[in-house]
Amino acid sequence: MMLLSGAAMAAMAPALVTGLLGSLLAEALLRPQPRPFWQRRLAANAVHLGSWLLLFGVFTLLLQRPWFAVVFILSLQLVVVQSSNTKSATLNEPFICHDFEYFWDAILHPRLYVPFFGIGLAIAASSAGAVAIGSFFYFEPSLVGQWGLMPWLFSCLLLILAGALLLAASLKRLPPPTLAPIHDLHETGLYTSLWSYGVALMRSRAPGPERSPFQPFSQPLGEPQCPPDATTVAPTSKGNTLPNVILVQSESFFDPRPWCQDVAPGLLSQFDATAAEALEQGELHVPAWGANTVRTECAVLTGLAPSDWGPRQFNPYRTLSRHPLASVASAFKAQGYRTVCVHPYPATFYLRDKVIPLLGFDTFIDLSAFETQEKHGQYIGDQAVARKVGRLLKDDDNRPLFVFVITMENHGPLHLEAPQQQRLAETLPNAPWPLPNHLRDLAVYLHHLGEADRMLGGLKTALTEAQRPGLLGWYGDHVPILPAAYGYFGAPTGRTPYMIWSTQRQPSDPPPAEHMPQGIAANELGVRLFKRVFGRDISSDVIKAEPEPQEQE
Repeated sequence: MMLLSGAAMAAMAPALVTGLLGSLLAEALLRPQPRPFWQRRLAANAVHLGSWLLLFGVFTLLLQRPWFAVVFILSLQLVVVQSSNTKSATLNEPFICHDFEYFWDAILHPRLYVPFFGIGLAIAASSAGAVAIGSFFYFEPSLVGQWGLMPWLFSCLLLILAGALLLAASLKRLPPPTLAPIHDLHETGLYTSLWSYGVALMRSRAPGPERSPFQPFSQPLGEPQCPPDATTVAPTSKGNTLPNVILVQSESFFDPRPWCQDVAPGLLSQFDATAAEALEQGELHVPAWGANTVRTECAVLTGLAPSDWGPRQFNPYRTLSRHPLASVASAFKAQGYRTVCVHPYPATFYLRDKVIPLLGFDTFIDLSAFETQEKHGQYIGDQAVARKVGRLLKDDDNRPLFVFVITMENHGPLHLEAPQQQRLAETLPNAPWPLPNHLRDLAVYLHHLGEADRMLGGLKTALTEAQRPGLLGWYGDHVPILPAAYGYFGAPTGRTPYMIWSTQRQPSDPPPAEHMPQGIAANELGVRLFKRVFGRDISSDVIKAEPEPQEQE
């Protein structure tokens, strides 16, 4: 049997070596490219070799055909490479091990993912895969039929064992990832960076409750305290009552006018008026670009910076679904607020159906509460969401209301919508028609951005008309995905606007000292909003702001 096993191994050797070389060549297709393998650490190359031995052994064991196993593994690798290149082009971040779960999300929510990969490419790849599977099963003979069951089984298990032992020994010699995905991919290559992030994720711990700046405020605080700067919500004719608070995470909201001079100056009239009246406004340093909304969302709600999460920062809701923390919602709830989250999309996306209640929200209003005719473009319109919040403000149960809104209207993929010429007067008044390629998605985005601006005005009106005073927080989760426009005009900074506005500040009031534009980290915003209501400076001792991110090149 040993002779037969050796012969079986020799028969598999050409496929094994060819596949190993193919895996290295496939890495050269990555953008940005990793270092050539001869410039990497020995441990990084050993992880790559161990990974290939393990994968080749497993798939040859399953398929009984070594060349079929090679083509199958390399096809999967090319899918990851294409996904990484697409992610890098749109989100400024390559593929990491956390992203494997998004393949399942792509099946459940194909509109959010497949168009970025390329519908034609996805169909072509699926068809080619089906043809390849049929061809190899038909043309390549089974090793079991050639060499017998035991020699085939022994050879495959030997490859699997060798790969596993090499991986175990090599991973121990790797330094921990820097958690800068572009740098780590460049230094170690695809296979090793995936393993490095996976191991770091498994070894990491969830942030403890003591890390949350909202943990000390899980009990009633009593009457609000007015801080020395006197910029907290103050008594008015509506009495010294706790205000209704609305915090809006506006999808892909940023001010494009400083970045692109072609945008109509009056596009964001409500935004401009609100910023002029705001208690506080400026730039928000968000930990996301183009997508990964929950990174910003989690930072605002929990008050924790990405560095507090370590390797879990890339999808913190996966952790929060099992390890809940105090949040701005739970802090408001402890003070007698009714807490509501409004998100016009399926509640299961990003595990929000589990996370949102654990963060202290009494009610989660998702897509099921909206009608199909309330869509504006691909998703439920911002003005429909504003009307929903307005109805919540009128449904007075003698408790103040805290509403966290996560909008969807301006979510991509923007290229699935066609720009309309009659809308250009409000968005790109000097643009030619038909639009050049770099303006097509931008025109669609700007139209929906104008709807977000109208939503802002509607919420201010609803808060003003309510019986209680009102406080409004507004911010963008990240900049939009506009690769053609960024290629033409240059990339923006990646920061988004934020502001805090109150019904109790009159336009004639002198601007507060904090009104001058300032930059804060996303994890500071929820803390500042809570302080506005209760006059508690909870940021000085417990909050740790994230360092300002570097400018995008």
